[in-house]
Parts: sequence; structure tokens; C-alpha cells
Amino acid sequence: MTLELTDWDKDLPSEGDAEYQALVRTLKFTEGFGLLFVRCSPAEGEQIITKIKGDIVNKNIRVLRLTESVNNLYEIIENLDNKEQIKILFITGLEHSLYKYEECKNLTGWNSTNIYSYSWKGVPPILINLNQQRERFRDNFKICFVFLLPQFAIKYFIQRAPDFFDWRSGLFEFPIDPEILEQESLRYSLAEDYEKLLHLTPEQRNQQILEIQGLIAEEHQTPKRQYDLLIKLGRLQSAGQDYKQALASYDKALEFKPDNHDAWNKRGIALWNLGRYEQAIASFDKALEFKPDDHEACYNRGIALGNLERYEEAISSFDKA
Repeated sequence: MTLELTDWDKDLPSEGDAEYQALVRTLKFTEGFGLLFVRCSPAEGEQIITKIKGDIVNKNIRVLRLTESVNNLYEIIENLDNKEQIKILFITGLEHSLYKYEECKNLTGWNSTNIYSYSWKGVPPILINLNQQRERFRDNFKICFVFLLPQFAIKYFIQRAPDFFDWRSGLFEFPIDPEILEQESLRYSLAEDYEKLLHLTPEQRNQQILEIQGLIAEEHQTPKRQYDLLIKLGRLQSAGQDYKQALASYDKALEFKPDNHDAWNKRGIALWNLGRYEQAIASFDKALEFKPDDHEACYNRGIALGNLERYEEAISSFDKA
């Protein structure tokens, strides 16, 4: 009798697939109320949903896609058709409510530190509602809820919705696929007319800022792409007149490319906007050290010198420009 060798291991998960298999197992064995969080990009979230629908065919699976800011998620779910039949409900787009909250921070005059802090005393309305409604979710819905969220939104839940988040049955993390990471990074790091950035709404600008911060922190990100993304981040922050944060972004970018004249020039502009003219001049000087014919740095240096009433030096800098 001949022993037939089979590909007995072909369906075993690779290391990268282990998190997905753990998520599938949890969904299969969860009956009634459950609360899961999945950290992933929006594109990966859609891929995960499609794949799970193919792998779990004996449960009623629905998807709630939020495309704008909401305050009361319980009410939205309560009004879903045939909600009693739903066993697994994927929820995407909740981050839109957090983008809106970021906009409100700016409009109410919060400073930079508080705007970008997850642990300030303020709480987004959607998270207040979830904290308050958690018992009603458990008692009234026999559904396993799966929140698919980017990294920054998960941090918000951890810091500002602990009453709700601590009930989770699991947290599953899916770092962005290297190819998708490259594509997303390239999309944000491409040169863009500064005028276009100035015309973004506060919500659009904050959405980009938060997404770029997430891309910078990704595990497989390269130093070159981190530099490019930090420069774009600084430009967005400058467009929103958040010059302290822009300065911090340019300083971080210069850790990756300390000899880049463009970063030194943009850093000088941020310092100039903060009224720190001497430091701005020093930054423009560094730009010219690495690129002596940088006419923009010469011109900006002249403006800063004029602000200090060093007019002859300013004229000389303008002449050189």
C-alpha cells in the first residue's frame, strides 16, 4: 500500500494570518452579546468583512457603515430593520465622529497640547453616549458588535470610553499590509499646492492629520516615508495655523534627514510665524548651508531680518534671492 502524502498543512494560518484566524474563532463561538474591536485601515476593514462573510456562513452578518458624524449609536442600531436576526454587526466609520470632535476643539480655542491629547477632560459625544448606554447594549441586543477602527480611534476608546471598551471580548490588530502602507503613504506624501491645504475645512484637515500620524507610527514604515509624511504633516498644521505642532513635525523630520534644506526652510517659516525671528534666521541659515542657492530661504531670511529692523542685512539677503 502506497502512502499518499497530502498538503495537510496548506490551510494552517501563516504568522500574518493568525490574528484573522483568532478573530474568526471568536466570532464563531460568541453567542448573544459580544464586543470586539479590530484595529485596521478602512480598506483592510472591508477586506476583513468580505473574507469573514465567506468563512462564517451560518450566522446573519450585517454591516453598519457610518459616513458622517453621529452622537447616538444605540438609537441607530435600535432602528435597524430585522435587528433581532442579526448575529454579527460590523461597524465602520465611527472615526468620522472623532474627526468632527477634533474640529470642535479648534473652534472652541483649545491649545495644541489639548487638541492632540487623548486624555484631556473633554470626551467626544459619541463616546459619552456609548459609556452611558453600555448596559442597554448588553441587555437589549443579542448581537456581537465588531468595531473596525484606525489606531487613533482605538486610543480614544481606551482613554475616553473605558466603561464601554473594558467590556470587550477581544482586541485584534491588523497592521497595514506593506503594499497598502506604501500606497497610502505615497498618496499623502506627494507634493501638493499649499493653497489647496489652506482651503481644506478644519474637519478635512484634522482627518488628514490623524491619518498621517497613524501612517507614521505603522510598524513597517520606512524612514524615508516617515520623513515625507512628517513634512506633509507640518504643512497641514501650518495651514491650520498650528505652528508649534508644525515646528515639532519639522524637527522630527530633520532627525531622519538633518541635511535637508527644504525642512530647515519650512522650520524657519514656522518659527517666523511664532514670532521667534532670531531662531527663524538660524534655521534659514542652515537651509542655505546645505543649499546655498536656495532663493526661498534667502527671501524668508530677509523678511525675518526686516522684522528685527536689521534692514541692511535684509536688503543683502533679498539681493541674493
